[in-house]
Amino acid sequence: MDYKKTVIIGASPNPARYAYLAAKMLKERKIHFVPVGIKNGEVLGEAILNLKEKPPISEVHTVTLYIGPQNQPEWYDYLLSLSPRRIIFNPGTENPELATLANEKGIETLYACNLVMLSSGQF
Repeated sequence: MDYKKTVIIGASPNPARYAYLAAKMLKERKIHFVPVGIKNGEVLGEAILNLKEKPPISEVHTVTLYIGPQNQPEWYDYLLSLSPRRIIFNPGTENPELATLANEKGIETLYACNLVMLSSGQF
């Protein structure tokens, strides 16, 4: 298993959502993922952790965002507390303010599409 534990912020049990597709691609590539969101349910056998509870998650390599920038500020401290090596801002989630805060903590930030990165071997 490739150890790039990835936290999916904005996870959804809906198979039509991009966050779900990202989880599917991660699982196919044997990359451990942790779905976190405000929707109850599960994604490919993994329970969705409640974002509102700010669940502690250790050894995070990547945080991939699927929540819009207007909904991110209340989660800044939580996201940064996960101490990921990088944060991927998927299309529609771009947020220069959060990117700056992350960069100041030594966290790499990418404005990229997680699905394209996985498909092209850039993940």
